[in-house]
Amino acid sequence: MYHLIQSMRWYGPQDTVPLEHLAQAGCEGIVSALHQIPAGEIWTEQAVHDYKAQIEAAGMQWSVVESLPVHEAIKYGGAERDQLIENYKASLINLAKNEVRVITYNFMPVLDWLRTDTEYPTVGGARTLIFRRLDYLAFDLFFLEREGAAEEYTQAELAAAKKHYEQLSATDKKRIEGNILLALPGEKENFTYEKVKRLLNQYQEVDRQQLKANLDYFLAAILPTAEKWGLQMAIHPDDPPYSILGLPRIMSTAQDVADMIAVNPSAANGLCFCTGSFGARPDNDIPAMLKKWSDRVFFLHLRNTARDEAGNFFEAPHLEGSTNMYEVMKLATEIMQAQQRRIPMRPDHGFRMLDDLHKNAYSGYSAIGRLKALAELRGLEYAIQQANA
Repeated sequence: MYHLIQSMRWYGPQDTVPLEHLAQAGCEGIVSALHQIPAGEIWTEQAVHDYKAQIEAAGMQWSVVESLPVHEAIKYGGAERDQLIENYKASLINLAKNEVRVITYNFMPVLDWLRTDTEYPTVGGARTLIFRRLDYLAFDLFFLEREGAAEEYTQAELAAAKKHYEQLSATDKKRIEGNILLALPGEKENFTYEKVKRLLNQYQEVDRQQLKANLDYFLAAILPTAEKWGLQMAIHPDDPPYSILGLPRIMSTAQDVADMIAVNPSAANGLCFCTGSFGARPDNDIPAMLKKWSDRVFFLHLRNTARDEAGNFFEAPHLEGSTNMYEVMKLATEIMQAQQRRIPMRPDHGFRMLDDLHKNAYSGYSAIGRLKALAELRGLEYAIQQANA
């Protein structure tokens, strides 16, 4: 009987959660990347070999690369993109030579996942991540003061954002600014207003259609290499799954997935299927999408978001929230048996709780909350597998 490759994300030797602790929790796979290498530079065969050896020395496998970052110039179509794509292909080959074959990436311009509060208190005092739309609107309009931003919102939204901004305390303003400009896990430097504005300028001529064309160009270039070397390219959906800072986002809906696959139907072109990112939109039918593209799901992010009609959402417990995790797990189990393969899975964005409240851990990636989620998901899979047996 095929079952999920139970994995956990690890950010390298500097991670506050060591490999040994993940092994103790029963992880079989590690999801990681060479975070020390800047986007656009080649991951050498030796660097990949050495990193993989660290993971295997702890008794686990490097199950998924997350992520091999796509340089911004590839996304906006800069003059240097062809050379950057050649570098990307060289990194893919070096991963394949080390038998690391599932590669996650994203095509989100400028900012990756975005939350306005990474310390949102839950019942009992645990902390989770939340996206408050009014906080975001205040940032875009009055913190960043993005040119043309006011033209993109309704009069009701502008009025609500202005009122909200005027009521924010100095502490609230510092929280919003710090969280939206927060560096991604594994990176050392936060964003600045200057850096964000500089990057936004690079996208002035890039609308939704052009960004899709740039993704198609990138995929047309790398997929032959992926096919030749037996790699699976797994794109991560947008998070949040709609426009941020006026930038187009093109991997947010079922139609976006269909468009990508229609243009590049290679068997190496697939998904990092994130139930939390897709699930933040009410128009995404998660079980239907998972079933439709079952043969394209190379990696599963199993997390849950609870959303409301005002555009807010927060990271919910993994078995709660707006997505029916039982249906997702049941489908994943059926897919693996029908296709006779295992799918790597990791829980994501666990609560910061218990002793981890007193540790310097990156929000969403402390140990105990993610291990709680892993235990819940493993138990859910086990029960479904036993019922099917």
